[in-house]
Amino acid sequence: MRFFLASCLAMALVFSMTAQADVAQGKSTYAARGCIGCHGVGGVSTVTANPSLKGRNGDFIRQNLTDFRSGARKNPVMNAMAAGLKDADIENIADYINSLQ
Repeated sequence: MRFFLASCLAMALVFSMTAQADVAQGKSTYAARGCIGCHGVGGVSTVTANPSLKGRNGDFIRQNLTDFRSGARKNPVMNAMAAGLKDADIENIADYINSLQ
């Protein structure tokens, strides 16, 4: 029983550390891809025409970035920004934005 509990605890720790790494990578990608320019530091936009992302659900971010990348959602700036994102980039950015709750 102790081995089982220790194994569960170790697995939870690994998953927790992986999730943190995704948030950190998402923050880095958010900055490197220029998202800060329109959506602001920490997801708080200072330009009324550009939505703040802080408080948005990760699933919302994931779906919208995927739609911008595929062209299903049209916005010339966002289509161009999302075009170069890999699936992992989208996941990480969504995890980062979700962490800003």
